[in-house]
Formats: sequence, structure tokens, C-alpha cells
Amino acid sequence: METLCFSLLISSSKERVWSILWEDASFEDWASIIDEGTIKKGKIEEGEQVVFMSMNGGYGVNSLVKTCVPNELVVFFHHTDTQSFGQQERDDEWSGSIESYELSEINGQTKLMLTTQVPIELVDVFNERLPLALKRIKTLAEN
Repeated sequence: METLCFSLLISSSKERVWSILWEDASFEDWASIIDEGTIKKGKIEEGEQVVFMSMNGGYGVNSLVKTCVPNELVVFFHHTDTQSFGQQERDDEWSGSIESYELSEINGQTKLMLTTQVPIELVDVFNERLPLALKRIKTLAEN
């Protein structure tokens, strides 16, 4: 795994950015830039299980919400890779990785910082797609 970190400033409140990150329709909008057809199932609440899955291929990951401070921080521990729309486990590609979204206010703007661990073979893909997804979050939050 390799750790990647990205951040950007958004001219919107932390509450608005948080809702863009985790409400189903807006999540599917920006997350599909990373992996087309991505959805999430489950609650973004500390201790809850969330499944992130591609509706196009049926591949996904089961994650534990390790930390959740609404409008400020969420940390996911990806513990099981799945296939067949979550019905079967698959080879560990993401298992054991951590992903976090941190929001802070800076001069009336919201700084969004995304830190994620990705498999070495996907570093180039995520270095390309994550900045595009963050730009989409910014656009959604500012409109």
C-alpha cells in the first residue's frame, strides 16, 4: 500500500461539504469519477459497517467507520474485499487500508483533506482520478 494525500479549499461551509461527501446522490456523482457506478450502503456513523461497491462490476470493499465526527472527520478501515455485489470475498487488494476525510475552516472556506492508502499497482490511477473527484466535490458544494 502507498499513502496518498490531497487537499483543496472549497468556498462553502463544512456542513455543506459533509453533505456533498456522504448524501447518496452527490456521493455517487463524485465517487463515480474514481470508479464508475460506485455506491455506498450503510451509515456514516462511528462503529457502523459501510460497503463501497461498483454497480458496474460488483466489486467492492466492506469498511468499518473507525472515527466519525460529523462535519469534521471520518476514518474508514477497509477490512474485506468483495465481489458479486458483496456476496463473496475476493483477493485482498484493499483489505487493511485506511481512508480519511478531514474538514477544517480556513478564512471562511472549508479545507478538505483526503488521505488514503491504495495498492501500489493503482497509485497512478488514483493520482489521476482523486484530484478530479475532489474538484467535482468542490463544484457540487459551491453551487
